[in-house]
Amino acid sequence: MVDNNTLLGVNDINSGYGEVQVLHGVSIRAQKNEIVSILGANGAGKSTLLKTIFGILQPTAGNIYFQGEDIIYLSPLERLRYGISYVPEGRSNFPEMTCQENMEMGAYIRNDPQAIGADIDSLCKRFPILEGKRGTPAGNLSGGQQQMLEIAIALMLNPKLLLIDEPTLGLAPVLVKEVFNELQKINREGTTILLVEQNAKRALEISDYAFVLELGRVRFEGPAQELARDEEIIEAYLGEKEGDRV
Repeated sequence: MVDNNTLLGVNDINSGYGEVQVLHGVSIRAQKNEIVSILGANGAGKSTLLKTIFGILQPTAGNIYFQGEDIIYLSPLERLRYGISYVPEGRSNFPEMTCQENMEMGAYIRNDPQAIGADIDSLCKRFPILEGKRGTPAGNLSGGQQQMLEIAIALMLNPKLLLIDEPTLGLAPVLVKEVFNELQKINREGTTILLVEQNAKRALEISDYAFVLELGRVRFEGPAQELARDEEIIEAYLGEKEGDRV
C-alpha cells in the first residue's frame, strides 16, 4: 500500500533478462527522506531490482509507484524527468570527456546554462577532488575519484530519488568512509536514497530501513538497526558469528 509519505513503492515485481526470471514477486518501498538498503548475496537480484526501477528492464508483472503515480511504462529518460537518478555498478562516465563535460552531460535534459554552471561549481566545492580535475579526462581519475564524479553527475538533476549500486566496490577503506559520509549528506539535504551495497554492515549503519534479497525474493525486511542485531542476518550477511563479536 502506498501512503502520502511513500516516495517509491515497488509491488510484486517479476523481472529478469529475456526468459531468465530473476525477481519473483518482489515488493519494497522507500519513504521520503530515507536511506533504504538492498542487501543480499551475489546473484540475489539486487542490481536487477535497481535496473527495473529505473526502467532499463521491463518487468513482466507488478507495479512501480513514484510519488503515488504508476511509472511502470515510463522510459528511463521519463523517469529521470520525474526525479529519479541512477548510478550503476562499475564505471559509467565518459572516460575521454573531462570531468566538467561529464557533469554537463549529467544535466543534458536541463535548459538553464547559468544554473547548470552554478551547480557544477557547487558540486566541485562539495567534492574538492573534482575542483582541480575539471579539465582532466574522467578515465584518468582513480577509482575513488571516478565514483565521486559519477555521484556528482547523478546530482546534476537534483533528484528526489537516487538509486546507487555498489558505490564502494573496490575502494580503499578511507574512500569507503568518504562515500558513505557523502551519501548521508545527500540524504540530509532531502534526497531519498535506495542503496545496493556489498558492505552490509556499514550500509545498515547509515540506513533507516533495509530489505534482504535471496534468490530474487525478499527474505527479510525491517528497520536497519533491528536487522543489524538479527542473529541470522549477522551470520549470513554481515560476516560475523555470535562468538566473533565483543
